[in-house]
Amino acid sequence: MSDSLPPGSVPFRAGPETATERVLNSVRAEHPALVAYSETLHANPELGWEEHRAAAWTAEFLEARGFAVERGYLGFPTAIRAILGTGSRRIGLMAEYDALPGLGHACGHNIISAASVGAACALAGFAAEYDLSVELYGTPAEEGGGGKIELLKRGAFVGLDLAMMVHPSPVDSAVANPFAVAHQHVEYRGKSAHAAAYPDQGVNANDAFLIAQMAIGLLRQQLPKETRVHGIQTRGGEAPNAIPETTQGRWYVRAETLAELGPLNERVNKCFEAGALATGCELEITAESEPYSEFRTDERALGIYTRHAMALGRSFDAPPEHATMNRASTDMGNVSQIVPAIHPYIGLGCFPAANHQPEFAAHCIGDAANLAIHDGAVALALTALDYVRVPGAGKK
Repeated sequence: MSDSLPPGSVPFRAGPETATERVLNSVRAEHPALVAYSETLHANPELGWEEHRAAAWTAEFLEARGFAVERGYLGFPTAIRAILGTGSRRIGLMAEYDALPGLGHACGHNIISAASVGAACALAGFAAEYDLSVELYGTPAEEGGGGKIELLKRGAFVGLDLAMMVHPSPVDSAVANPFAVAHQHVEYRGKSAHAAAYPDQGVNANDAFLIAQMAIGLLRQQLPKETRVHGIQTRGGEAPNAIPETTQGRWYVRAETLAELGPLNERVNKCFEAGALATGCELEITAESEPYSEFRTDERALGIYTRHAMALGRSFDAPPEHATMNRASTDMGNVSQIVPAIHPYIGLGCFPAANHQPEFAAHCIGDAANLAIHDGAVALALTALDYVRVPGAGKK
C-alpha cells in the first residue's frame, strides 16, 4: 500500500473490489466514528460491572449499523451481544470496556472495543456470501472480575468457530501466553483497643497482615520461577491510637496453568493463616472471581492474523523484554479452552510506557491509538474471512 495514501485507502483500479479492499474501505469509512467512540470510552472510564454508559454506547453504535443487539445479555446489566447475519459460521469479537481504579483506561480497553466493533462492521458486508453470523460481545469486568467466565457459565460463546480480540501493548506481539491467576479478597478481624491505655485488650488485625506479607516474602524464594504473588492492603486501620480491628487486602496468585495454580494458592493461603494464628485474629479469604485460565491459541488463526498485520506494516520483532504484556492474565483464556481463539497484542510504539501506568493511558488516545484501531479492525476482519474459507475448520 502506498505510503501516501490515508489509512485504509486502496489504490484505484478497474474491476470488482477484492475482499481485502472491501475490508479496508469499510474500516476507512468507519474510522472517524470508531475513533470518536474510543475517545468517548477513554474520557469516561467505568470500573468492572459498572460499565453502563460504555455498554450503551457500544450497543447504539452497532444498532445504528443494522446489528440486532441484546442488552443486559444473559442477565448481566453491562454485557451485550450484537449479531448480524444468520450463517452457520460464527465469528465472535470481544469488546472489553472496563477501566482500572485510579488509572482509567491504562490498559487500553477503549482500543480493544473500537477495533472489535470496527472488525464486526467490516464483516457485516460479508455475512451472506460467507455464511457468517457476526457476533460482537461486550464483556464486563475483565480487570479482575472475570466477566467472560461468568458469561461462559451461562452459556455464552459456546459453538463459536473463532473468538478474537486485539489488546494494546507497547509493542506488537502475536502469541498470548498469560498466567493463570486467582484473585482473592483477604480480611482479618481482631479487636480494637486504645493503643496506649489498653494495648493488652486489643487483637491487632494489622499485625496479622504484616506477618502474612513477611511469610509470603520468604515463601517466594521457594516458588517456581514462573509464578507471581502480589497484592495490596486496602484497609490498615482507622487511627494510630486505636489497635486496628479490621484489615483488608486484595491478592493475586499466578502460575503457568490452572493445574499449577491450585497448589500454589494453597501455599500462599497458609501464609495468611499464619498471620491469623500468630495474632489471634479471624481470617476470611474470598475469591473475587473464578480463576483465569492459561491460553490455548488457535495456531492457524494466529498465522493468518500475523500475515495480515505484517501486510499493514506491523512488526513482531521487538526485543522480548519489551513484549512481556503477553504474560498478563486474561479471562479470554477461559474462552480459549472451549472455542478456537486468538488474543494478539497490537503495539502503540510507546515503550518504556507500559500497561497499567498513567503514561500508557495517555498513549491510548492519539495517532498511535487510532492507527491501532484501524490495523486491529482490518487484521481481525481479514483473519475471520480467511479462516472460514476452509469448510469445517474451527469448531472444537
